[in-house]
Amino acid sequence: MALQDKDRIFTNIYGFQDWGLAGACARGQWADTKSFIDKGHDWIINEVKASGLRGRGGAGFPTGLKWSFMPKNDPRPSYLVINADESEPGSCKDREIMRHDPHHLIEGALIASFAMRAHTCYIYVRGEFIREREQLQAAIDQAYEAKLIGKNNVHGWDFDLYVHHGAGAYICGEETALLESLEGKKGQPRLKPPFPANMGLYGAPTTVNNVESIAVVPTILRRGGAWFAGLGKPNNTGTKLFQISGHVEQPCVVEEEMGIPLRELIERHAGGVRGGWDNLLAVIPGGSSMPMIPAATCQDLTMDFDTLSKLKSGMGTAAVIVMDKSTDVIAAIRRIAYFYKHESCGQCTPCREGCGWMWRVLQRMERGDAEKREIDLLFDVTKQVEGHTICALGDAAAWPVQGLIRNFRHVIEERIDKRQASTRQAAE
Repeated sequence: MALQDKDRIFTNIYGFQDWGLAGACARGQWADTKSFIDKGHDWIINEVKASGLRGRGGAGFPTGLKWSFMPKNDPRPSYLVINADESEPGSCKDREIMRHDPHHLIEGALIASFAMRAHTCYIYVRGEFIREREQLQAAIDQAYEAKLIGKNNVHGWDFDLYVHHGAGAYICGEETALLESLEGKKGQPRLKPPFPANMGLYGAPTTVNNVESIAVVPTILRRGGAWFAGLGKPNNTGTKLFQISGHVEQPCVVEEEMGIPLRELIERHAGGVRGGWDNLLAVIPGGSSMPMIPAATCQDLTMDFDTLSKLKSGMGTAAVIVMDKSTDVIAAIRRIAYFYKHESCGQCTPCREGCGWMWRVLQRMERGDAEKREIDLLFDVTKQVEGHTICALGDAAAWPVQGLIRNFRHVIEERIDKRQASTRQAAE
């Protein structure tokens, strides 16, 4: 059952209507915002908890629970930081929100900041997003002018919203590296604990949320947490922006219900796999860091956090990268491995040394210039990188390689056999 239009949150995701304040208000945004604030901090947090909303940035942590970690009677200022870095290869949803539906995000930022007793919010925008930042800033200026945000605004909660432009580093999508960058320092992850809710931006209580997680909040409050919880599957509720790219007829970003079958998602919205469903080789379900899933498993696969984690993959940002049978899977993962080698901040030895090593081994495997025993050695090294670093970049680098070896070991072995056979032939 596809998501009905009446249940869509992002009604201007394709930019066919006015992105500005007038268009946003006509679509029902900024309505009743003051009534939510009048109901108090705890009411908002409880409603978000009741909705079952899980973070849309990749980890899937319950949003309301995360907000409740913020201290209530702290003399320090509190901050909300919105992660609009969106640097995961394959992921392209937050930019659409900022370009075409920015008032969802601005209203959500006000409500979420109020819920956590924060008077200031920063939106950290990826370095390459130039037009998106300009559009977002223009929308923020409109909100200030209409007294919807700022000092002495109509909602009775002083609130300042700043856009900070990053410099285009994958590592700054990690929440503590983002905070370091926001403070003007080198983007390197911090050791946790202390967690940001206790010691975040400028040493004060901070919550870092993804753009989509914040942008859906006003609609959840308007329609009730129970409405959102009624969509999707238990523990995987609500709607989600899916981004479908790769070997499909029509790559797209689409809002759908959580738990939609992968095949239905691809065939209904992306025009199907290039050359038909039987031409499917594998799918990366949630952006480049998630292990690929072979075609055999994709037949009845549903797109939600729990199903994908049982398959040793993950929902991530729901950036679905489709690969047909023309794909050289070893080359694809080698290329991803190079990306992580390039983007590692170099702070942790397993990641700094391991990412480069994995890439170099994959380069040889792509040519078939390796020994079969090295396949197990490579898998062993991914396990030494995974879980042994300050942030999750080490895991993100290791998982795609693990997915390759788990599901396409035979391809690597065939490549090695072929190379050895041709070497023998040449020698003879």
